[in-house]
Amino acid sequence: MNVMVDLCVVPIGVGVSVSEYVAECERVVAAAGLVHQLHPYGTVIEGEWEAVFAAVRRCHERVHAMGAPRVFTSLKVGTRTDREQTMQDKIDSVRRKLDADHNGEESS
Repeated sequence: MNVMVDLCVVPIGVGVSVSEYVAECERVVAAAGLVHQLHPYGTVIEGEWEAVFAAVRRCHERVHAMGAPRVFTSLKVGTRTDREQTMQDKIDSVRRKLDADHNGEESS
């Protein structure tokens, strides 16, 4: 089953800056060959369920190995069975609607 997740991994007990831990999770996801997109508060990942959740687990393992005694993760998970849809498909759908709004205003 394909899945799309929004992942936010937060190491606890490592100080204020966490960018090195975020970078390590990005490396893990890239090494897994998963389609992903970093954003300011996490990463959207898409792929097969098993591969995505294996990468999430590996992120936790790597962050702990880097010295974080605790890791807190928030995870939003989406699946659908009616059709395949990528994160780019979702973005394109919204952009088309915004473009239609903009074009409608110009013709008024």
